[in-house]
Amino acid sequence: MRVAFVASEAVPYAKTGGLADVVGALPKYLKDLDIEATVIMPRYKDIEGKIENTFDVNMQGSHQVGLLRSEGFIFVDYPRYFDRNGLYGDVSGDYMDNCERFTLFCKAVGKIVESGNYDLVHCHDWQSGLVPLYLKLGKIRTKSLFTIHNLGYQGKFPKTELPLLGIDERFFSPEGLEFFGDISFLKAGIVYSDAVTTVSPNYAQEIQTQELGFGLDSVLRMRASDLHGILNGIDYCQWDPASDELLYEKYSNFAGKTVNKTRLCAECCLDAKRPLIGMVSRIAGQKGFDILVCAMDEIIGLGYNVIILGYGEESYHDKLMQLHNVYPNRLSVNIKFDNRLAHRIYAGSDFFLMPSMYEPCGLGQLISLRYGTVPIVRRTGGLADTVVEFDGESMSGNGFLFSAYKGEALVSAAVRALGVFVEQKKFESLSERCMEYDYSWNRSAREYSELYGRVLNP
Repeated sequence: MRVAFVASEAVPYAKTGGLADVVGALPKYLKDLDIEATVIMPRYKDIEGKIENTFDVNMQGSHQVGLLRSEGFIFVDYPRYFDRNGLYGDVSGDYMDNCERFTLFCKAVGKIVESGNYDLVHCHDWQSGLVPLYLKLGKIRTKSLFTIHNLGYQGKFPKTELPLLGIDERFFSPEGLEFFGDISFLKAGIVYSDAVTTVSPNYAQEIQTQELGFGLDSVLRMRASDLHGILNGIDYCQWDPASDELLYEKYSNFAGKTVNKTRLCAECCLDAKRPLIGMVSRIAGQKGFDILVCAMDEIIGLGYNVIILGYGEESYHDKLMQLHNVYPNRLSVNIKFDNRLAHRIYAGSDFFLMPSMYEPCGLGQLISLRYGTVPIVRRTGGLADTVVEFDGESMSGNGFLFSAYKGEALVSAAVRALGVFVEQKKFESLSERCMEYDYSWNRSAREYSELYGRVLNP
């Protein structure tokens, strides 16, 4: 089977979030199932190579687009749109021409698929949302699958941009890609694809509700029979404490983990005798930082140290730095991207905190489990699918959860976690139990393979 993966980012070439990790990793695991997956993405700045051929794309005039190929990848080259420092925007915000940029990309993908003899096109997020529509308009018989990684990002543009898309105005309707008077690339992907997936079973249910449907819940309910939740995995070639070169010391048991905690605390000027909560996250309201900053005094008061790594919304940067100034030896705040430190936080922390307002899948808790770092998470999306409340009597479960989106609920989960931490043998057993969970891409790849088969042979 030949599958075209269509996405706006993929490791190792371009990344702003978990989408890139998924698109970069999943094709490698599908290969073991006799599925040849080729990623089609824009050629961004610093992606090197020689253009192999060019073709014309019509978008209010003719545009000459180039193609660059590398093993497992096809890059759409159009420097005017993609040779920029940011993928979607810069410090001033989103690029004003994102509608043009990704319309051209989707049109180019349609031509690549038409000539590429693919069995299936697997599109990811709003930037590829027009592809299923263009396949149908071009009478290209290749089936399409559309994956929602985060419903909160929809690719909405004003109706005045409709002529760019080159489609009849009848498609701008509630049954088509119209969304409260705007164009929605994401809605186009949902409506015109042959099947829809999202990145965890629980999130697939949540997005059909008004609370987390972002205005698309009724559309998703209409497609409920074609909507599937497949949990993301993680690449254990990259995330494995037994082989991780970025750690202070590789390990496969609790004793080795303790060495990493001691070194991490020394580097960050924290007392290694205290329980340590780690966070590696985009610093934003969606990730729960609004309730975290309100609860931080109580968390520190319980006896925890906290280390945070990430970058995001400036208002939360400021609040966290203010808290750091109050607790300089208890709270380490690192406003930056630092892959080495991220790996060391996963390895050296006792607990990994994800208090998200919503979380489609979450990779952090999957990584933390692999490293024996016990998750403390809100019961939402993929967090609820992968973290089970620990029961000290039966020694079942793998973490601590809370439901209400409130600081008090977060603190309550931290209290329960602390109760286990002080029983050292029990906590050691829990940590090593976490390391045994398998959330590799092997399982997810099998589910995608089965779904591909059903889409091709309904």
